[in-house]
Amino acid sequence: MKKWIKIVLAALVTLTFTLSNRTVAEANGTARNLDEIKESGKVIIGVFSDKKPFGYVDENGEYQGYDIYFGNRLAEELGVEVEYVAVDPASRVEYLETAKVDIILANFTVTEERKEKVDFALPYMKVSLGIVSPEGAVITDVEALNGKTLIVAKGTTADIYFTEKYPEVTLQKYDQYSDAYGALLDGRGDAFSTDNTEVLAWAIENPGFTVGVESFGNLDTIAPAVQQGNTELLDWLNETIVALGEEEFFHKNYEETLAPAYGDAADADSIVVEGGEVD
Repeated sequence: MKKWIKIVLAALVTLTFTLSNRTVAEANGTARNLDEIKESGKVIIGVFSDKKPFGYVDENGEYQGYDIYFGNRLAEELGVEVEYVAVDPASRVEYLETAKVDIILANFTVTEERKEKVDFALPYMKVSLGIVSPEGAVITDVEALNGKTLIVAKGTTADIYFTEKYPEVTLQKYDQYSDAYGALLDGRGDAFSTDNTEVLAWAIENPGFTVGVESFGNLDTIAPAVQQGNTELLDWLNETIVALGEEEFFHKNYEETLAPAYGDAADADSIVVEGGEVD
């Protein structure tokens, strides 16, 4: 009996040690370099699965959207297959730090805080913030949110902006965009704020809601991100973005993926960045 107990205890110690080592390895995951990605035959890209029209899963279970169109082209340029991994706003940095993905293409706004944790490539889109609310109680000014409940997705630019600049606004936070929009549809909050490019598209698809504040905050850029220090992959991304600009790739991307969603509510030049150069 004692011998059996010792065996069990030894097994538990070994298992604990193994799991501990695995946790440490994941927490300090080393990103794959360009050659390793090519040799593997697959690039792993973190994207949104519920942020239409930028990154979402369609009725056939296929990833679609502006970021996906770009990701497919990156895989083509690398000469490899692509594997998309669904991320939520708050997990984007962690998925790079632990090397769960090679690249993040999930509407990732460039901020100074994020630059301390990941390396951003050249931008491919520009955005500001917007606010969507029910037509019967439209929020037309940011100040009108004082004392009200604003829905945001955790870890987004909107979350950070209102936390820092409008502490008097009650924030109702969700991990997933689909849950945040569900809360707005159910009337659990007075309004929802995220990138203006997204709320415009969502309001068009959801009658009864209006983007009362079309643009506020800073004019930000959105860019691919890689693990800090993955210079080879970062340089390749920058070179590729510049080359794609010569063929106006992102304007073509807009026409294929965003124009059907926006109609006349937006135009390519107000959103697209070609060759990494912001006008």
